[in-house]
Amino acid sequence: MKIRPLPFYARAFCLLSLLWVLQCVHVVTAAADVHTYRRTLKATTWVLSKNSEGTSSGTGVLIDTEKRLVITNAHVVGDSRNAVIFFPTIKNDAPVVERSFYLENVRKIGIRGRVIAVDRKRDLALVELDKLPEGAEAVKLVENSVSPGETVESIGNPGSTDALWVYTSGTVRSVYRKQFRTGGGEHDFRVVETQSPINSGDSGGPVVNAEGELVAISQAIAPKARLVSYCVDVSEIRAFLESPWKQAPLPVTKVLDDAELEYTQDDSGHYKVTLEIETDDSDESVQHEVLVTKDIEYYERADVRKIWSLAHIQDDSPSQETLVRLLQQSARTKIGGWTIEQTRDKRFVIVYVAKIDATATPAAVRSTMEYVAKLTRSMKKELEPKTNSQTASDTLRDWLAD
Repeated sequence: MKIRPLPFYARAFCLLSLLWVLQCVHVVTAAADVHTYRRTLKATTWVLSKNSEGTSSGTGVLIDTEKRLVITNAHVVGDSRNAVIFFPTIKNDAPVVERSFYLENVRKIGIRGRVIAVDRKRDLALVELDKLPEGAEAVKLVENSVSPGETVESIGNPGSTDALWVYTSGTVRSVYRKQFRTGGGEHDFRVVETQSPINSGDSGGPVVNAEGELVAISQAIAPKARLVSYCVDVSEIRAFLESPWKQAPLPVTKVLDDAELEYTQDDSGHYKVTLEIETDDSDESVQHEVLVTKDIEYYERADVRKIWSLAHIQDDSPSQETLVRLLQQSARTKIGGWTIEQTRDKRFVIVYVAKIDATATPAAVRSTMEYVAKLTRSMKKELEPKTNSQTASDTLRDWLAD
C-alpha cells in the first residue's frame, strides 16, 4: 500500500499544534517555577553575623515556626553566637531586593538571632530567632533524598550581585558521601552535587524540589570544575536536628575581652597577649607573650582552641638530654605538651602548646594562658645558655695575671 504524504496545510497544522503544546508546557513549567519560588521565599532569610574575621553574609531557611528555628551553614556564622536575620519584604507582589533597604531599616525589620548549635563536620548551624514576621512559613523537609536527573531550585543572597533573594535552578548530578576541605574547615557529609551555580552569600540557602520541599541547603562550589556545586543533603539536616545540640564557641576576641586581657593581632592573624609572670627566684615579675589561635580546630563534634608560647630558639637540633626533659615534663603537665618545630631558615623552635574546649569560659581561657606562660618561662630559663659569673676576687686575680 502506498502511503501518501500529508498535504502542506495538514503538515503546517500539525507543526503549529506541536509548537502550541510545547508553548503550553513551557508556560505551565514557568508558572510552577514562579509558584515554588514565591512559596520558598517565605522561608528564606538573609543572615548577617560578626565574628573574628569581620562581618559574614549568607542565607538561611526557616524550618520550624513554633520554635523559630533557621538553619544555615556553620561557616556563615563562623564563631559568632549572634546573628541578624532578615525575611524578604514584599511590595507589589515582589520582594524588595536592594540590600540598602534592609540595612537602613534594620531596627524595624531586622530580627535578632542566637546561634544555639553548630556541626562543623556537616557545616550546619541552627539559629533561634526572637520573633517571626507576619507571613513567614517554614519549609517542609522532603522524606527521601533526591536522585540524579531531578530538577532542583534554590534561593540565595550572592555577594556577586547587588540583589537579594536570587532564584537559581539546576539539575542533580549525583548524591554521595564526600570528605573535603573548604575555608570553613574539614567536612564529611552526604552531598547533593548539582549544576546550580552557587556564589559567596548563597551558602545556607534552601534547595527545594518541584513541590517546594527542602532537599538540601547550598554549601560550596567545586573550585576546579565549572557549574558544579555541593549542597548538604536532607538526611544530614535531619541527623543534625535529631542529635544533641552543641553550643557554638564564642569568638576569640569576645573571650579575651571578657577575660579582661589586652591583646594585639600578630602578623599570622593569631592573637597575642602579654602577661606579667612572677619569677620563682625573686619578688619581681617579668613579661611573657602567649598566643591564641584565631581559628577553631575540631574533630567530629569536639571544638578546640589552641594556646601556645615560645620557650627557646636554637640553631642546632635539641640534645638528647633536652628531649628527655621535655618528654618528662609533657607527661607531668595537665593540659598540654611540648613540641619542637623547624623554621624555614632551619632553626629549631621549642614551644609549649595547650588545647582547650573552644566553649570554655573566659576565666578558664585566662587561667590556661597564665599556666602556659609560667611553664614556658620556667623552661626558657633552663634552656638559655648559662653565663659564667665571676666574683670580685676572681676578677682581680685575672687582671693581675695579665
